[in-house]
Amino acid sequence: MATSPRSDMATHPDIIAMRERHEMAERSASTPMAQAIETLALLTGLYLAASPWITGFNGLSTLTVNNLIVGIAYALLMSGGFGRAYDRVHSMAWAACALSVWAIISPWVVAGNVATTKTIVNNVVVGAIGLLLALAAAMIGRPANRDRGTSGRMSSPYAGGRS
Repeated sequence: MATSPRSDMATHPDIIAMRERHEMAERSASTPMAQAIETLALLTGLYLAASPWITGFNGLSTLTVNNLIVGIAYALLMSGGFGRAYDRVHSMAWAACALSVWAIISPWVVAGNVATTKTIVNNVVVGAIGLLLALAAAMIGRPANRDRGTSGRMSSPYAGGRS
């Protein structure tokens, strides 16, 4: 009775690709730049959550609650605690971009007359900083010399000489 040779799961192409993606994510997340972005983003989110009490517009209840919720959500998304895989962190950074844009426009959008000088300056500055940090986090881990001509597909070894 002949038995076919069993392949080892560790040599399966999907397992190898998954391991490479994980190693890339670990290298990207452990750089000093990534750690600085993560720390500054966490502090930005915590400041946004506490900013109504720090800058003194906590009497404006709709914007106070808005900043508290958006700030906590931003800090949780950008702290990196919910995902170490690059794909998840990358997606969370884009969600943090959306939260930052919301923080910028919220003084004009939320209910009530909350668009005062304090609230506008606070939310625009914190939202812009949050947006820059989220964009930087979204770009961390992307290969610098990516081949943009293949649109994510693997290139054929024989396609190089055609014009």
